[in-house]
Amino acid sequence: MPFLIAILGLLGAAAIWWYRLKYMSDAAREVADVVGRVQGNIRRKKLRNQAALSPLTAIDDPVVAAATLITAIVSEHGPVLPRREAVIREVIAQIAESPKKTDEAVVYAKWAVAQVDDTTIVIDKLAPFLRERLDPHERDDLLRMLNRVAQGGEQSLRIADQRILRLRQKLGFEVN
Repeated sequence: MPFLIAILGLLGAAAIWWYRLKYMSDAAREVADVVGRVQGNIRRKKLRNQAALSPLTAIDDPVVAAATLITAIVSEHGPVLPRREAVIREVIAQIAESPKKTDEAVVYAKWAVAQVDDTTIVIDKLAPFLRERLDPHERDDLLRMLNRVAQGGEQSLRIADQRILRLRQKLGFEVN
């Protein structure tokens, strides 16, 4: 009889330890799942940021860069309506070699701006590119073009001072 009680005691102890190990294994699996999800979220966020920047990093033409920059800044106030798009086309036509180049620049600008949510990113990526390729007079013309587009269209827009300040700074102008 004592032998049977000892065997039942050992079986009971083994069952308790088996249950505890199974519970710890499930807890470790849950922790690993949470860590995997966090790592996946971080990886996806990094990929989303890279994908958001890709339309901007593909730009290698100052005309397209100017069109994209102007479109991004004026589209902060809402969608670019037909009259404002016409003003953008008119302004870009002054610097583009042909009407085809103007169309390409405006179409690409609208698409790129739709891909990138943050205007600050557009300014940070494109203004240094334009600073390298434009002389100071041309950079000043770019600011005038932006102002003209903001004043044209359905109603005039007031571009935030911080946007203009950031753009002037990134274009290499002295900022007080």
